[in-house]
Amino acid sequence: MEWKPFYNNNKEGKLYVIPLGGIGEIGKNMTLIQYKDEIISIDVGLTFPGEDMLGIDLVIPDFNYVIKNSSKLKGIVLTHGHEDHIGALPYLYKEIPADIPMYGSKLTLALAKEKFERFDENVKHNFKEVKGRDKVKIGKYFEAEFIKTTHSISDTFAIAIHTPIGTIVHTGDFKIDLTPINNESTDFFKLAELGEKGVLFLMSDSTNAEREGYTMSERSVGEALQQECEKAKGRIVVAAFASHIHRLQQIIEVATNLGRKIAIDGRSMIRVVELASRLGYLKIEDNVLIDLKSVDNYKDEEIVLLCTGTQGEPMAALSRIANRTHKHINIKEGDTVIISATPIPGNEKAVYKTINRLIKNNAEVIYEKISGIHVSGHGSQDELKLMLNLVKPKFFMPVHGEYKHLKKHKDMALAVGIPEENIIISENGLKIEITKNNAKISGKVPSGITLIDGLGIGDIGNIVLRDRQHLAQDGIVIVVITISKKDGEILAGPDIITRGFVYARESGDLIRGTESLIKEELSKYKKVTEWAVLKSAVRDITRGYLYEQTKRNPIILPIIMEV
Repeated sequence: MEWKPFYNNNKEGKLYVIPLGGIGEIGKNMTLIQYKDEIISIDVGLTFPGEDMLGIDLVIPDFNYVIKNSSKLKGIVLTHGHEDHIGALPYLYKEIPADIPMYGSKLTLALAKEKFERFDENVKHNFKEVKGRDKVKIGKYFEAEFIKTTHSISDTFAIAIHTPIGTIVHTGDFKIDLTPINNESTDFFKLAELGEKGVLFLMSDSTNAEREGYTMSERSVGEALQQECEKAKGRIVVAAFASHIHRLQQIIEVATNLGRKIAIDGRSMIRVVELASRLGYLKIEDNVLIDLKSVDNYKDEEIVLLCTGTQGEPMAALSRIANRTHKHINIKEGDTVIISATPIPGNEKAVYKTINRLIKNNAEVIYEKISGIHVSGHGSQDELKLMLNLVKPKFFMPVHGEYKHLKKHKDMALAVGIPEENIIISENGLKIEITKNNAKISGKVPSGITLIDGLGIGDIGNIVLRDRQHLAQDGIVIVVITISKKDGEILAGPDIITRGFVYARESGDLIRGTESLIKEELSKYKKVTEWAVLKSAVRDITRGYLYEQTKRNPIILPIIMEV
């Protein structure tokens, strides 16, 4: 195959593509397109913390470059409504002018609006609803064209950005589902039309680059769910992602066909079902939904519970059911639990812990490893090759994947005929400079992660995380010394308090030995005039003795009290 795209615009210039997230990782997707004095962003997503990020709630991109250049930011275009693509929007809009427009589908903007409302009602936004095949002018240099694709959520777009030097295409998350639940299939015509006219640069989803063949259609899940639910004799508990509206629709249809009532649990599930029903994305017959509190008023064979907790989250509904701490549902023999999802890498241990507890409580548990009740929302290798053949880009950059996924996607691009020198594997923060005839990495902007802990945004850094890990591993020892406010004389102490290090009542010899050494040091001070010197001496003595006795390194916290 010979790749000779045609470009309508002959203007010279340089365009920059700057990923701030989503490269070398799956999550916090955000990519900037910059031409001269104007910038647009594709998505503003978040990710969830790893096991080493103790106490962290969310992880978002580093917005410093965007905030510094907020006067150049002319718009944000959204591919779809998943957290890893829209979840960080409120945090960004807290720092940039509220009138910067945000373009997305009806469902995507509805989900985004909910995030703004839960974040801070004082943070404003400027929503602009678009539909498939819409084109919108953004600033002087950009025109965004929205192209319908299929994924695991409704209203998903690939986005073509028409610029003075050529067309940039970002696929967003996609799969090629030829029998989609909502009968809204991928707009092959538009993708092929773009490819025929000439696409300068393509960024494409790499999540399933290691999987051969095609990803199965979402409809196959409905058939598997029907079969499993028909076999169930008692109550059915189905756990699914709240945002997977096509999956929720199939679960609702199966329950309705079997004459079962549906109770919903989990805050995100309740919110999404209410929102999607109101907007017409979920169709639920009258009198099918019942209140969770009324489940016991029905026979077991009349009930389906739809809930959250597919990833083993400790406070999610399914985990509470498995732990027998749920207020309304206790698992019993005869119940069937269906987990309609696959574990996200890193969550496997928590998921299988939940499965084992459910089985121990005599439930029949159906999960993805041994059934067909889940399919991915991302395209496999043949779909990725099909996208490359439809769009026919001159330059290509795989996105939305770990490095191994990006490398595998590069191999596929080579196989369909894109020259190796025209393929870029990037990193977050790198500036890819694009002209009509060349694409290369030409610099770097500030990038990385910002950690969210409660109301704190970015106030938790590596040092705090290190201390949290230290506390988790070795605990803390507090040494309290009391001195006279009047003359600095040592009045009492040391008093030793431990948390997470040893149990004081069972470690009397260790505590007494520590106190003895510290008292010996304190005897050198008739008066305390330099607190820092005393604290340092106490810390060093305590650390050395405790390590010698236990081979552990707790945090040592000397406290001097004046009375």
